[in-house]
Amino acid sequence: MEEYRIPGLAVGLTLDGQEFTFTRGEAVRETGQPVAKDTIFELGSVSKLFNVTLAALAQERGLLSLSDSVSDHVPALEGSAFDTITLLNLATHTTGGLPLQVPDDVSDAGDGLNAYLKAFEPHGDPNASRSYSNVSIGLLGMIAAESFEKPYAQAVKEQVFDGLGLPSTYVTVPADAAGRYAYGYSRDGDRPVRVNPGVLDAEAYGVKSTVTDMTRFLGANLGSVEIAQDLSAALAETRTGYFETDYYVQDLIWEQYPWPVDAARLKAGNSSDMALKPQPVTRLASPLPPASQGVFLNKTGATNGFGAYVALLPSEKLGLVMLANRNYPNDVRAEAARRLIEMLQASPAE
Repeated sequence: MEEYRIPGLAVGLTLDGQEFTFTRGEAVRETGQPVAKDTIFELGSVSKLFNVTLAALAQERGLLSLSDSVSDHVPALEGSAFDTITLLNLATHTTGGLPLQVPDDVSDAGDGLNAYLKAFEPHGDPNASRSYSNVSIGLLGMIAAESFEKPYAQAVKEQVFDGLGLPSTYVTVPADAAGRYAYGYSRDGDRPVRVNPGVLDAEAYGVKSTVTDMTRFLGANLGSVEIAQDLSAALAETRTGYFETDYYVQDLIWEQYPWPVDAARLKAGNSSDMALKPQPVTRLASPLPPASQGVFLNKTGATNGFGAYVALLPSEKLGLVMLANRNYPNDVRAEAARRLIEMLQASPAE
């Protein structure tokens, strides 16, 4: 916290069905409001995990299939590259080069976005290249929500947040919870900031949550929380591997490493190059089912003022979440988590 000038931090741990939370520092530096278990943080791209859960749940209920072409669900894109790009490609960043951000000249998620996507031409085979993109995952979220005949914010709340029992997880923080919403602090100028609205923001990076809710979310992924069978199956689908990168297997948003994982490999997998540059991938011959042994899954997320990290170690029924109101380097978060987990494994059971 000192090195990266992090004002406030909340850490959650689920271990063999037990949940623990730790808080330190300030949620609002100007008033001295401390971080608490119910402090609301911006999740940034950790939000994408809820998006793919909604899509996987829609598949469980027969509303769509991840093998469907995008244009099967967006008729405006018929006759474009999206006749062959699938929903699975959207969920795994394998679209042949969709950009990280929605272009500045696309001002709406309707005709403007469709016109941009209609003209998109992949840079080669989508199944051979990974380009981390808010556009692709945003499009998936829209399609998944439409399969439930609801706007995204409503669909993800009713089907995922409520289904998982996450009462303080929101796309839009309501007035009665606003006092618990932390301020983030920018790296340039150290100003109090919150996420700005934008096209596909809700679907790609717009969820806010607490350390308590996120710890429960990880517990649900580990089978430690009782939830509906179809939602449990949807979570399992998100942890299924489809593509192999140089450093990890790409699941539905989750990034899956072998455990124990080498520090250098984890650092490389969480480097800025993995988010900013196209990366070669190989499609697995068959999907890699969720593993209970020998794997480590993680996902980072950030907005201008917040940094989030979640990790799962299924063999230990262990999940870890770190929420901070400062955007600090992804590889630092990942290494801190790796070291903490190794320390926990080395500690004698009590």
